[in-house]
Amino acid sequence: MKITVIGSGYVGLVTAACFADLGNQVLCAKKTSKNLDKLNQGISHIYEPGLDEILNRCLDKGTIEFTNDIKRAIDFSDLIFICVGTPQSETGKADLSQVEDVARQIAENMTDYKLIVEKSTVPVNTHQWVKKTVQRYSNGNIQFDVASNPEFLREGTGVYDFNNPDRIVVGVESENAHKIFQELYRPFTEKGDVLLITTPAAAELIKHASNSFLAMKISYINMVAELCEKVGIDVNMIADGIGYDQRIGRSFLNAGIGYGGSCFPKDVRAFIKIAEDHGLDFGLLRETEKINSQMRERFLEKVENVLWINKDKNITIWGLAFKPDTDDIREAPSIDIVRKLYETDANLRLYDPQAGENFQNLFPENENIRYCSDKYEALKDSDALLLITEWDEFKNADLNKVKNLMRLPIIIDGRNMFESEIMEGFEYYSVGRENTNQSEKP
Repeated sequence: MKITVIGSGYVGLVTAACFADLGNQVLCAKKTSKNLDKLNQGISHIYEPGLDEILNRCLDKGTIEFTNDIKRAIDFSDLIFICVGTPQSETGKADLSQVEDVARQIAENMTDYKLIVEKSTVPVNTHQWVKKTVQRYSNGNIQFDVASNPEFLREGTGVYDFNNPDRIVVGVESENAHKIFQELYRPFTEKGDVLLITTPAAAELIKHASNSFLAMKISYINMVAELCEKVGIDVNMIADGIGYDQRIGRSFLNAGIGYGGSCFPKDVRAFIKIAEDHGLDFGLLRETEKINSQMRERFLEKVENVLWINKDKNITIWGLAFKPDTDDIREAPSIDIVRKLYETDANLRLYDPQAGENFQNLFPENENIRYCSDKYEALKDSDALLLITEWDEFKNADLNKVKNLMRLPIIIDGRNMFESEIMEGFEYYSVGRENTNQSEKP
C-alpha cells in the first residue's frame, strides 16, 4: 500500500520505517527541512535500537522517502497518518494546534478520497474536530474518513513493539475505512495478532486509559515499597507474589524512583483533565501523580541520610534518560535529582550512554557539573554512585573496578539493579528493601 506519515518524531519515524519495512511505499513528511537530508541518508535524529538499520534497508529498497513538501505528501496516498506533537499545558489540556494544522492542510490540498488517521495521542472526540476542520476547509465534494489508530510503542523497544503488538486498536466509522485497515494490518492478523475494531472515540480513550493504568501499577508498587523498606521485606518478593496472579501480572511492578518520559506523565494529566471537563474527579490518578513525585523526593532524602552533607562531595550519576535504550529525557527523574543536588553544591559527574547531549541542553557543564564519556571515568574519587536509569551496561559493570575507583564505595540504587548479596564491600542502598547498613541522621 501507499502510506503518508506526517510527523517524524518518535512515533512518526518508527511508524513510517516499520510500515516501509513491511513492503509498503511510505512518504514521511515533516514541517521543516531540519534533519531532512540526514533522514534521506538513513541517519535518524532520535536514538531507537534497530531504527537506523531499518531506515537504511528501506532506503536501499526505495520503500521510504522523507519530504517537507506537505502538498506532495497529501497527494501521495489515500491513507494519511497524523503523527505530530500534542504538547500539554500546565492544566493538563493538550495543545492540538499541530493536529488542526495538518487537518486543514489535508482539506485544502486533497483532490480525492482520504482516510485520515489520528496516530498522535489526543483527547477523546478529537476525531470530531478533525472531521469538522476538514469539512470547513475542503471544497465539500470530496469524500473522506477520519479514524483513530493509537500507538502503543515504548521508547527503546518501539521497533519491536510495532512488529509484535499486544493488540492493534482501530476506531472507524465506515465500512471502507474498516476494509483499508484490514488490508493494512493483514501481515499481523495472519500471524494471529489481535485487530480490535472500535469507534474512533473508544480508540482515543483506550490510549489514555491504558497508559494511566500502567502508571497506577508503578505508583502502587512504589507505595508498597515504602512499607517494605520500613518493615524489612524485599519488595521484589511482594511483586512476585502478586504478579503471579494472572489478573494482575508481573510487568510494571518494579519498584524504583518512578516513571517519566513523554507518555505516562502527559497521559495521566490529560486523562485527569478529560475527566474534569466532563464533571468527574479522577482522584485515583491524582494520587498516582503524587506518589510518583514523592519517590524522587524520597530518593533525595535517602542520599542526604547516607551522605549527611552533599556540599563538595563528588557524586556520580549513572543514567539520565527516563528509561534505558532511549535518549529521551522528557520528565526524567534525573532532572529533579540533578537540580536538587546541584542546589546543595555537590560536584556532579554525569554519564548516560545516549542522553548526555540532550541533558546538557538543560544543565550546561560548569565547575559543579561534569559530563563523562565513560561510566568508569565518572567514578574516579567519587563519594557516592547514584543509579538512576537501568541500562544493561550498568547492570553488567565490573563491581570490583567500581569499588577500586571510588573514594567511598557507596551505591544508592534507584532502580534495584543489583541484589544485596553481591554487594559485599559496598555500602549499598536500594528501594523497597531492608537496608541493613542504612545511615540515619543523629
